[in-house]
Amino acid sequence: MTNYNDDDRYSRQTNMPIIGKKGQEKLAKAKVLVIGAGGLASPTVMYLAAAGIGTIGIADGDRVCLSNLNRQIMHPTAHVGMDKCVSAELAVKKINPEINVKLYNYYVDETSIGELIQYYDFVIDAVDIIKTKYLINDACVKYNIPYCHAGVIKFEGQVMTWVPGDAPCYRCVFDEQDAIDVPTCAQVGVMGAVVGIIGCIEALEAIKYILGEGELLVGKMLVFDGLNMKTRIVKLPHKNEKCKACNKEIVIG
Repeated sequence: MTNYNDDDRYSRQTNMPIIGKKGQEKLAKAKVLVIGAGGLASPTVMYLAAAGIGTIGIADGDRVCLSNLNRQIMHPTAHVGMDKCVSAELAVKKINPEINVKLYNYYVDETSIGELIQYYDFVIDAVDIIKTKYLINDACVKYNIPYCHAGVIKFEGQVMTWVPGDAPCYRCVFDEQDAIDVPTCAQVGVMGAVVGIIGCIEALEAIKYILGEGELLVGKMLVFDGLNMKTRIVKLPHKNEKCKACNKEIVIG
């Protein structure tokens, strides 16, 4: 087996005093779960692996298809028809064979998500199904697991992070009833490069949280307009006292 020198692999990170060897050790001990293995997950998973996140969990029950490839860059054409989880693991191992990859080759639901996320330090929402986004939010709030939400459509993307405390969660900000009519990427399209930008931001949020450095997108949302190259930070409203997730009234299996 090839001998890898981790001092060389991570030198561009550890050279920064804000990270150093202690920070790299934090990353090596960290466990991050990525729910979804598609467009958002592709840059997220690959940059988490490249950064040296010790354990990366990947949950998705889908298979690679040709229409995925304009944005799901960890899946090559040769992997069309392969389970996305398996294809994702192969991508991770090519970048960093030392990473511990845990695969959950199924779609998370109310009965599986609670037990699944409790193993992890941070969760990445990398799905495009609105119902699943609420499920991830509600489970993370219930079990006090920090997570990063993102969404992309056409040339636009958004990112926010939730950590236990007084910050508003996804359900506080977006009413589930209003989200029913939100179109999907399959219906209106999406630009792959924009998905890549937003996925990279999700990876960065996870890394910053683990390091305990920098300012997270907590209580605010980054909104990106790739067509006009405009970015803005929107301050989110306070925690909604009527939010079913924050008030612990919701049941998640």
